[in-house]
Amino acid sequence: MNALAEAADLIGALLLFLGCLQSLLGVIGMLRFPDVLSRTHAATKPQTLGMLLVLAGVALRLRHGIDLGTLALIAFFQFLTGPVASHLVARVAYRTGQTGSRGLLRDDLDPQLSDDEEQR
Repeated sequence: MNALAEAADLIGALLLFLGCLQSLLGVIGMLRFPDVLSRTHAATKPQTLGMLLVLAGVALRLRHGIDLGTLALIAFFQFLTGPVASHLVARVAYRTGQTGSRGLLRDDLDPQLSDDEEQR
């Protein structure tokens, strides 16, 4: 192995470690945060960054075209599905009253939802 490949492997291992650490922090946040909205934030943001760091580490280790294409597809679908799923969970929690709305500083959805219910 040449020095460049060894450096890429070392950086890849470091990125794998940082990605796993970031994902672990997201899981700890999901367990420790008090309400649904905070938990969805902890489930989405650190997990997405952790996944991207892990994918970057794997990409530095594998270094083949087909593998990099597969990793790019994984990153694309992670960006596509993670925020959408988090939004849907938060929306269902809000509509069923599970969010603890009394702690919200500003509730922009309350007038919109109450107007929709009055028109029906």
